[in-house]
Amino acid sequence: GQSTRKTASTKMNDSSSRSHLVFSIILDMTNKNTKQRTLGKLSLVDLAGSERVGKTGATDERLKEGRAINKSLTALGDVISVLSEPVKSGKERFVPYRNHKLTMLMKDSIGGTAKTLMFVNISPADFNQEETQTALVYASRVKNITNEASKNVESKELTKLKADMRTLINERDIMKSHLVKNNISVEGLDLVQEETKEEDDDDAKYDDGPTN
Repeated sequence: GQSTRKTASTKMNDSSSRSHLVFSIILDMTNKNTKQRTLGKLSLVDLAGSERVGKTGATDERLKEGRAINKSLTALGDVISVLSEPVKSGKERFVPYRNHKLTMLMKDSIGGTAKTLMFVNISPADFNQEETQTALVYASRVKNITNEASKNVESKELTKLKADMRTLINERDIMKSHLVKNNISVEGLDLVQEETKEEDDDDAKYDDGPTN
């Protein structure tokens, strides 16, 4: 991520970030005695700051980048606003994760069972007072996010069942490939694939939502 990260010069900053950086560490630990498996994920996200065209003097490509940055931060702000509001009794909360790629990437870092911390860089200059206040208000909403942080632990029996399922799916795919090569119908195997898809999706949800 660092090697492909883009920076450029503006009137506000000689090395202004022109993109966000998301760095994730996934931990998959198994207790040798109990065979319990614990999953965890730590996401470090460096967000590019919002920009005002009048101050940055951005034009052409820099201007497009600034608009894209502002759009993504607005989408993230919408998600944070929803998560920071108390859930009304009897109503489900809709969180607009799908409104932007950034919020999709950060879904398991700010929602679900995640614990979220935000650090804000602010300027001491009077010239940037408005931006400083906006940044502090933006970050303060993160403090109101009320997720129930918890460990993702699965028993050795569940771990074994998942491994067996993956083995069976691989064997099915090999058989399907062999049948297709021999012009034999694979309609029955396709039905099996549809039936197991929901189970695969459940596994993916479990693996993608570890504690941060």
